[in-house]
Amino acid sequence: MLELAILGFLYDAPLHGYVLRRHIAALTGHVRPVAESTLYPAIKRLEKAGLLARATEPGAVAAPRHVLTLTEEGRQELRRRLADPGQREITDENHWFTLLAFLRHLDDPAAQAAVLRRRLAFLEEPASFFYEGGRPLAAEELDDPFRRGVLKIARATSRAELTWLRETLASLEAVGR
Repeated sequence: MLELAILGFLYDAPLHGYVLRRHIAALTGHVRPVAESTLYPAIKRLEKAGLLARATEPGAVAAPRHVLTLTEEGRQELRRRLADPGQREITDENHWFTLLAFLRHLDDPAAQAAVLRRRLAFLEEPASFFYEGGRPLAAEELDDPFRRGVLKIARATSRAELTWLRETLASLEAVGR
């Protein structure tokens, strides 16, 4: 998720490391704050792999600053990851939102639609956070008001996302005609 976010934000524009960290924190920080001890090793891995480049520019009042730029290989890698996301990027909400934030960089509407169809199929499967004998429980079956609340909130969120997915798929398919 972190590498995808790094590639995605740098696809838009070159950034200083601290600005990149702020952007990632705004996207995912409410769930997983981005520590420097996590971000900078990921940047170094991507740089070593040839997916991004670092340039030094003079600081206005302090030490020189590093500007990170996505290489052409980095742009291709981002598009590859967007076109063929792992199962976790489809099923885990935080990973999904990170993927979704950059899906516009995948230029092919059919490829975008294929990713959305995978998420749609996942959401259409009967599921719950709570099970009895292997059967998913509905909110109405629970006496616990807090667990019932978890399921009602999840149901409302899923309905909104399903509506958005279906509308967006229809518009992407209309473009492809």
